[in-house]
Amino acid sequence: MPGLRAGACINCFSARPFPKYQVLKAVKPRRESVIVCIHQVVSFRTAVSHASALIQLRGDTWFLQLLPGDGQNLVTEDVTVVEGDVATISCRVKNSDDSVIQLLNPNRQTIYFRDFRPLKDSRFQLVNFSNSELRVSLTNVSISDEGRYFCQLYTDPPQEIYTTITVLVPPRNLVIDIQKEIAVEGEEIELNCTAMASRPATTIRWFKGNKELTGKSEVEQWSDMYTVTSQLLLKVGREDDGVPVICLVDHPAVKDLQTQRYLEVMYKPQVRVSQNYPVQGLTREGEPLELTCAAFGKPQPTDMRWLRVDDEMPQHVVVSGSNLLISNLNKTDNGTYRCEASNAVGKSHADYMLFVYDTTATTEPAVHGTGVLLNASTEALPTVQISNASIALHPDSRAGEEGAIRSVDHAVVGGVVAVVVFAMLCLLIILGRYFARHKGTYFTHEAKGADDAADADTAIINAEGGQNNSEEKKEYFI
Repeated sequence: MPGLRAGACINCFSARPFPKYQVLKAVKPRRESVIVCIHQVVSFRTAVSHASALIQLRGDTWFLQLLPGDGQNLVTEDVTVVEGDVATISCRVKNSDDSVIQLLNPNRQTIYFRDFRPLKDSRFQLVNFSNSELRVSLTNVSISDEGRYFCQLYTDPPQEIYTTITVLVPPRNLVIDIQKEIAVEGEEIELNCTAMASRPATTIRWFKGNKELTGKSEVEQWSDMYTVTSQLLLKVGREDDGVPVICLVDHPAVKDLQTQRYLEVMYKPQVRVSQNYPVQGLTREGEPLELTCAAFGKPQPTDMRWLRVDDEMPQHVVVSGSNLLISNLNKTDNGTYRCEASNAVGKSHADYMLFVYDTTATTEPAVHGTGVLLNASTEALPTVQISNASIALHPDSRAGEEGAIRSVDHAVVGGVVAVVVFAMLCLLIILGRYFARHKGTYFTHEAKGADDAADADTAIINAEGGQNNSEEKKEYFI
């Protein structure tokens, strides 16, 4: 065949869908005839969409690539919608020349052809139709409506693009389960928050009041739906009583979805002793003293009593409920007075140390009304678990210059006694070492040879080390 006819080349490009590349083959082609064919094709495409062409000759084969120009172009966007809401699909045409637009569903069934709806689904409604746009709404969207929807433009060849509908499903139920409805301070409790049947999977966050906590989440998938459960382990104290624990869901289909539970924590009493009279100054002989014991806990303390530590309560002391009254103080009242309170969780107490001054004492205490807690403690009941001991501040009636002087005297006496004891110990050690060093047995040669002597004179004369050998006398120390 000497060349290619232009008509045959045009028919080759009439196939649908139009390929991006066309291959032109000829036996011994003539460049002129092929260029004519390309020119005819470009002219044909230009009449439709003003496309341009790129041609290449590779051996005996011509390659043609049609490039998009400023002709008609379809435009659409993906749609994300919450289940049950309305989705809007828009097929728009740039540089429209009144070509026909149609919309197809994921099964490639025609939903709208221009402004006509062949598909018998009343949920699809025409929102807008013109030469440049076909806009359709889909009401009451469900999971089954997800997929690709196709916009087609009837040109030659036709153009087609697709838009994807994504359906979001918010959690259907959000529930907090708590391990123990009523906890005791110091216990660790478990809370679980479950978000059911969502798509995509939710993210669960925990808050205690305004403070965010960290939980552990597990995700289960059922078909196209997800169930998320988050576990929180929380050690509670008395400060957590009445505080809300919040389970908050992060999900693109819903905002501010949360649920909460209020913590109920039981704790042992907190006890505090206050001095009502005298309000300020020293506690002197002949004056009254009034103390008040305040205790609160959960449950509220049911048993409260006053006692004197390490001694019996004076007979003239009047105890009325939480109050202790001594109408006429004297030196025998000195001591520590304790207020004890208990409830179902445990027992606590607070101490008040009383020191009665002479009526002539005028020195004011350094601190009025408050002092350091004395022997504060808490005690748990056998059947209930409790946590750390409570701490409070309680008054001490002994203060001022007199107490400071007495403390200095005791320190001086103690120092002197310590020095004396130390000196005596050193002396004993020195004497012991001296006597141990000079203790032993001594041997001499003065009586050597005297055993066989007939009498004392002969023994003295014959003895080694006698008068004649006095200069050779030796002495050994062992």
